[in-house]
Amino acid sequence: MTARFISLEGIEGAGKSTLARALEAALRERGLAVVLTREPGGSPLAERVRSLVLERGPERITPEAETLLMFAARSIHLENRIRPALKAGQWVVCDRYTDATRAYQGGGRGVAAEFIESLAATVHPQFWPQRTLLLDLPVELGLSRARARRGSGSGDRIEDQDRTFFERVRQRYLAIAQAEPQRVRLIDASAEPTQVLENALAALSDLW
Repeated sequence: MTARFISLEGIEGAGKSTLARALEAALRERGLAVVLTREPGGSPLAERVRSLVLERGPERITPEAETLLMFAARSIHLENRIRPALKAGQWVVCDRYTDATRAYQGGGRGVAAEFIESLAATVHPQFWPQRTLLLDLPVELGLSRARARRGSGSGDRIEDQDRTFFERVRQRYLAIAQAEPQRVRLIDASAEPTQVLENALAALSDLW
């Protein structure tokens, strides 16, 4: 069976990591070889770039610099993890990809869409997931889940943005789904995990 590249998207607390693990198990039950990975990160060097993006420090990172770092990590990740896995016949399930940059840096930070699209065209021309699952839920619910997950500790540079930031991110995600309905499938992330998995598998069923 042809290897497939699947990405999971959504705001904080949408349950992407939970769904990724459940999808891995479900796909393996179908006899498929599966690789779970994430962005930014996914390979040792890309994880080091991730730390530059997310960890708090004394120096300010502009939205444009943040965007460039995201694509630097993505290029390293593609070369060292995603493309080799697909070439080996493995399905790749990736927690975030370029849609996250469109939503977070574009929608949330206000970085120009033309800048983001030009970087995407350079880093991965015509290379997109066969299917993107957008886990959508109200921002307040997502942030409540995220706070409960990390307890009393603070989040990273992006997790600690305010509600209006995540409202902008969510709206950009929804605009992407509306513009690309064949690739991006909307999943109700406020449902129970078992229902989310069932809906996700239904959205992937044509790929196998």
